[in-house]
Amino acid sequence: MSFDLIGLPALSRYTIDRQEPLRGDDEKLKQLWPKSRVIVVDVRGRTLVSDRGTRVVDRAATEFGDQPPHNAVLLGEQDGVAYWAVPLPAEETEEPMQSRAWTYPELTDEPQWLDLRQSGATLDDTSAGLFTTAAALFQWHRIARFCAKCGAPTTVEKSGWVRFCSGCEREEYPRTDAAVICLVHDGADQVLLARGVEWPEGRFSVLAGFVESGESLEACVAREILEEVGVEVRSIRYLGSQPWPFPRSLMIGFEAVADHGAELRPAEGEIAEARWVSRDLVRQAINQPGSVPGLHLAGGASIAFRMLQSWAALD
Repeated sequence: MSFDLIGLPALSRYTIDRQEPLRGDDEKLKQLWPKSRVIVVDVRGRTLVSDRGTRVVDRAATEFGDQPPHNAVLLGEQDGVAYWAVPLPAEETEEPMQSRAWTYPELTDEPQWLDLRQSGATLDDTSAGLFTTAAALFQWHRIARFCAKCGAPTTVEKSGWVRFCSGCEREEYPRTDAAVICLVHDGADQVLLARGVEWPEGRFSVLAGFVESGESLEACVAREILEEVGVEVRSIRYLGSQPWPFPRSLMIGFEAVADHGAELRPAEGEIAEARWVSRDLVRQAINQPGSVPGLHLAGGASIAFRMLQSWAALD
């Protein structure tokens, strides 16, 4: 029995217009800056989250100067308001913002420093999109400070969306690594789950892996499942996708069918254990976390959670 996702994965939500041409329009950005809003992200990939975990805290752009800082990244624009993100200096990460005289009189609760894994599932659509994009861009900037071709230092251009090489004048753009993630089921009421060797006891999820050069997405699904648990799959079908900036993946979701009676052979050094789990147990583990001994599923910010949730919702 096939299925569709019952909603967008948590980190796929976005409401702000990304406006690629705006990134290089310095005059327009200068006009927008006084009304712009800014979120701050620390080196651990955390930002301030308020309203019981539903939105990121943004601040007036003018608190950061009369023009965008050199390390600011443009996230998008909506209703004449541009949204930016700036990285928090590493020395302020241990005790974020204590050195800044910032208050939050408009907030109804004390804001918390949270990362995407902690907050992605509860943020509203706008906040989820802003935070995901900011986290992805800052991850890229941290590893792209030198040219991949000649090794010379690079500088930030076009509102944080390009790095320009000071040596060979090469332009480099944010990288995204394609990865497949597949929910394997038996066509009835059993799903195949696995635990990675570095995961804690009882933590299970669906299977995933990176796409290799010259490989199609469907071929990657079949190869990864066979390599990881020794099972051949069929009826491979696309479900949806989600950015996963840890550090720079795009998770491309599929479903596939395998025989319930097939022998499971977990890949040594990669998969600690694999097993078939009934729909009823998955549903219980989702609706009442911790209620099924030895079965803890992926967090709500992941596409794996949305896939399992959607499959478990079938009658």
